[in-house]
Amino acid sequence: MSSQPEAIHNIPKIGFGTARLGGRIIPNRSRETSWLSILNTAFDSGSTYFDTAELYALGYSEELLGRAYRQSNKSRAEIIVSTKAWLNHLSFNSLLRACEHSLRRLKMESIDLYLIHIPNPLIPLKETFRALNLLVHQKKVKHIGVSNFNQKILMEAMDLADFPILTNQIRFNILDKACIENGLLEFCQNNNILVTAYSPLRCTTIFKNETILSISKNHQATPQQIALAWLISHPKVITIPMSFNKTHQRENLEAANIKLSKIEIDQINLI
Repeated sequence: MSSQPEAIHNIPKIGFGTARLGGRIIPNRSRETSWLSILNTAFDSGSTYFDTAELYALGYSEELLGRAYRQSNKSRAEIIVSTKAWLNHLSFNSLLRACEHSLRRLKMESIDLYLIHIPNPLIPLKETFRALNLLVHQKKVKHIGVSNFNQKILMEAMDLADFPILTNQIRFNILDKACIENGLLEFCQNNNILVTAYSPLRCTTIFKNETILSISKNHQATPQQIALAWLISHPKVITIPMSFNKTHQRENLEAANIKLSKIEIDQINLI
């Protein structure tokens, strides 16, 4: 395995997810002004790590993100962009084309972090990583990652990658601790692979929990901020909450400054 070129330094603990931005699966271009406004406030609030995918609104999310970036006063070096290739684009030539299409929609020369969105058992992983490795060598992609990989498939991917796998993006929140229970989190930590927790706030029933409310009061924070702070209290875990609300966007970022005590973490672990 080669050393990674242009390593990402200081990747934020809390990024900005774009699922549902631009529409769910079918693009909703009638709300373009509104979509761009949401992204503009995310940039203005201080977000520097943005996660998207070719699946999100069939690439419209990527297009919007690229446009919002160009409207911001950020230099390309100040932001980190990750996007993902869908499972029907994981053959060698198809993945190369998918990457070109994502670059065209983003109007960027390279992707900071390019992920396999979900494994496809019908396409050999060896073929997929042959394309990913080439994309890094061609400098169209700076870093590679995966999403929704279990430990077995992740081990196979590590053997096939010419470059370190930067992250495994998985569902992880206070009510969904499967990655802890099945050992996937520990495996990633031991192998220097970041876990990117998606759906970090899709545990809405927990926000009325007495333990969470008590901890929130102790920190003068919202329950949502405590949920994010709990996630990133785990070593090598980052997260990508999504919000259309400017206030919530700012609060999400501020959650990175909340330091939970060991007692508080243990209390949340028991929920």
